[in-house]
Amino acid sequence: LQKLIHLLQATDDPLIQEQALITLSNSAAFSVNQDIIRNLDGLSVIGGMLSNCVPKVKEKALNALNNLSMNIKNQEEIQVFITQVCRTVESAPLNSDVQLAGLRLLTNMSVISDYHQKMINSIPCFLYLLSEGTERTQIQVLKVLVNLSANPTMTRHLLRAQV
Repeated sequence: LQKLIHLLQATDDPLIQEQALITLSNSAAFSVNQDIIRNLDGLSVIGGMLSNCVPKVKEKALNALNNLSMNIKNQEEIQVFITQVCRTVESAPLNSDVQLAGLRLLTNMSVISDYHQKMINSIPCFLYLLSEGTERTQIQVLKVLVNLSANPTMTRHLLRAQV
């Protein structure tokens, strides 16, 4: 895992970055690896890939963070990327793999209410995706909106959102 994280930092080759992210994402299926990746500063390295201009790399970084977000301690570190993930969802092509990967991560990060405030500005986007997206996109957006709606402090923001 350490070598993968270093490889991710050292290369500019999108194919190598994509493969390293896939491997890290698969490794995150095991809780012990989730802790190891966090302790090796892997979350910030993977999060750094969110600004990559290659859509496949960005998608794989979102997938890796999604798998790593199943751990509360990891969520505490991943939460710093929520605003960037929201912007990625908003700017990605409609129904794209990048958009869906971002929505899946936001779904996991919104299961508990700790980070809901960071998603408020994206509520109009979520409602737009609900009306314009494909069924896959709509289902993923609904999961985020259901999580947000479980928080009473979000009611006002959800009902006042301009669509």
